[in-house]
Amino acid sequence: MRLIVSIVLGWLVLLAPQCFAAPVGGFDWPLQPRPAVVRAFDKPERDWLPGHRGVDLGGSPGQQVLAAGDGTVAFAGTVAGKPVLSIDHAGGLRTTYEPVKSSLPLGRRVIRGMQIGVLQSGHDRCPVGACLHWGLRRGHDYLDPLGLVRRAPIRLQPLVSESLRGSG
Repeated sequence: MRLIVSIVLGWLVLLAPQCFAAPVGGFDWPLQPRPAVVRAFDKPERDWLPGHRGVDLGGSPGQQVLAAGDGTVAFAGTVAGKPVLSIDHAGGLRTTYEPVKSSLPLGRRVIRGMQIGVLQSGHDRCPVGACLHWGLRRGHDYLDPLGLVRRAPIRLQPLVSESLRGSG
C-alpha cells in the first residue's frame, strides 16, 4: 500500500504545473499594495483557441507598475495599439505587463520592485479604473503568473490508510 501511495504522490509532483518551478520568493506582485485578481488565468487547450493567457490585476490609472523579479527588458513597444513591456528572467521565464507606458530601453537590467512604468486605462473587460494584464511564459508555454507570488510552497501530505494506522 505504501508503494502505491508513493507512486501516486510521485506522479502528482511530476504532473504539477510548471509555474511552481520558478524560485519562490524571487518574485513579487507588480502592483502595490497587493492587488485584487479581477480575471484569472485560463490556458486554452490549443495555442490558437480562446483563453486568458495571464491574469488581470485591479489598479488605477497612473499607478506605478513594478518589476515582478530581476531581469532584462526584452520588449518595450505597442501591440494592437496598447503599450506593452516584457522582461526576461532567469530560468527562461518572461513576464509581460500591459497596458503599461514605459521609457525603459531594450536590454535594461531591472530588479524586483523597481518601477518599470505606469499603468494606463483602457484594458478590455476591466471592471475597475485600470487593470494590469500580467502574463508569464516559459518558451512558448503560457503559465499562471500567480504561481510566482505564492508564498508557501505546496506540500503533499502522505495518505495513511485507517487499516495501516493500527498495524504498526
